[in-house]
Amino acid sequence: MDFSLLSRSPLFTGLSAAETENVLKEVAHKIRKYQAGSLIAQSGDQVTSLLLIISGVVKGEMVDHTGRIIKIEDIPAPNALASAFLFGNRNQFPVNAVAVTDTTILVIGKNNFLKLLRVEGRVLANFLDMVSNRSQFLTEKIKFLNFKTIRGKLAQFILQRTTQERFSFRLEMTQTDLADYFGVARPSLARALKELEDERMIEALGKVISVTDRKKLTELTF
Repeated sequence: MDFSLLSRSPLFTGLSAAETENVLKEVAHKIRKYQAGSLIAQSGDQVTSLLLIISGVVKGEMVDHTGRIIKIEDIPAPNALASAFLFGNRNQFPVNAVAVTDTTILVIGKNNFLKLLRVEGRVLANFLDMVSNRSQFLTEKIKFLNFKTIRGKLAQFILQRTTQERFSFRLEMTQTDLADYFGVARPSLARALKELEDERMIEALGKVISVTDRKKLTELTF
């Protein structure tokens, strides 16, 4: 196991590779491997263990009532799966988890993970940060899904990444990834993006998007 990689996980922030190895010696754990395209967990499955991606990429996706697949996000190593659902009253995967590439996962059962949290205070603090960050991400995702139009989704996305003083940002996603993130078709997203440009609300030069009319852009989110 690559403990230098694990030590870069949000769960082990502040611990060296040697410290991470020593902490994991305190609890029982196992390794699971999945081939690309494999279903790791299905929406509604019980979350009984902490699942930490050691290598590979996993995507979270959901299926709406029409059967359309909406990608929520890609989760690369060394992040955790469904960490916010390990505790609480409803310990279920909220979405399907599918291996995008060949993936290796570290599995720590719930009781053993509780022991780990008691043994190492830094891991406890990191886990609380992870749960809080996950809740904030899901809140933002719900906001996007609630917007009726693609233009509204785009406007909200752009406004969250800019300010009055910093009106430009670099788009790290491809248009396909962004369309998946919004749960829309790529051609529809491309048309909406062009409309915002034609109406001079934004300017897109390669990967750099600049806001040219923040007031009009804001009105799309109402």
